[in-house]
Amino acid sequence: MKEKTIFEQIIDREIPADIVYEDDNHIAFLDIFPFEKGHVLVVPKKAYETIFDMPEDEFLALQKVVFKVANKVHKELGGGLNILQNNFKIAGQVVPHVHFHIIPRNEDKKLYYPSDAKYEEGEKEEILEKIKID
Repeated sequence: MKEKTIFEQIIDREIPADIVYEDDNHIAFLDIFPFEKGHVLVVPKKAYETIFDMPEDEFLALQKVVFKVANKVHKELGGGLNILQNNFKIAGQVVPHVHFHIIPRNEDKKLYYPSDAKYEEGEKEEILEKIKID
């Protein structure tokens, strides 16, 4: 039997996550190693390794969630915004489960350099409340 990815463990509530949005088919939560404060991952609950494994209708449904979450993050945190999605290890995919990164940008720094973005006491909870979609 295949070992569960960290995302499958989050979906199955085996490990905790700071959830921003959830519906029957998708979940969005704060990244535990953020590039910037407010960095959110949007994930389909059904496990696909890459977008190329997904049926088109499921991919398009995922895009609607990405759009919804990105709008909320931008509205609440301002600045610029990166939406990234990697397919396969060579392209930077670390977890073999489709996911989109929504990364607010308020500083001029290179995205692929190690980040020093660390939440101060209570800051993660404040951002979570701002961008959480009810």
